[in-house]
Amino acid sequence: MASKTINPTRMELTRLKGRLRTAVRGHKLLKDKRDELMRQFMDMVRKNRQLRKKVEEGLAGANAALAVASAVMSPEMLQQALLYPKQGVELDMELKNIMSVYVPVYSFKTRTADSADIYPYGFAQTSGELDDALSALSSVFQDMLELAQAEKTTQLLAEEIEKTRRRVNALEYVMIPELQTNIRFISMKLEENDRSTKVRLMKVKEMVLQDAHNYQY
Repeated sequence: MASKTINPTRMELTRLKGRLRTAVRGHKLLKDKRDELMRQFMDMVRKNRQLRKKVEEGLAGANAALAVASAVMSPEMLQQALLYPKQGVELDMELKNIMSVYVPVYSFKTRTADSADIYPYGFAQTSGELDDALSALSSVFQDMLELAQAEKTTQLLAEEIEKTRRRVNALEYVMIPELQTNIRFISMKLEENDRSTKVRLMKVKEMVLQDAHNYQY
């Protein structure tokens, strides 16, 4: 059903045809964007799964080593060993554009370049398992950042996919069919007006010819 307020003129028909061409082109571009976003999203979901497994295994190893260290060291000695850390970490974040979606990219740098600074204690009075626990935590830190980055990227891509899907559906099921219906309505009205005009012209011509014929006699 055509809009009740539509003006069936050739100018309106030209305008609606232009809007229809724009809508069809926009619909195709949005579908291509949605498909590419879905591909990126599925890649990120697979990466997320792999990173989560790796992080969970790393944390499990660190926790196991820390549990052993807690068993062989007194709580006071363990607390004293970890009381004054020597190493620090600075976290940076940049933004990366993926199909008009700005996702975070995390990176970090340690305060000092010496890898031994993750151990804030002397080795004489501490357990080797404590060394293993800190080493495991240090190793898994980069994976934890990548996991956080992957999860945030996945969330942002999912939100953009939903927005794009709604726009595609609005164009495909609402705007484009409505424009096509209005174009057909105007075209039918214009054709009807053309036929009516031709009939009137033929009638006028017939009357003129009849008057001219009667005038000759």
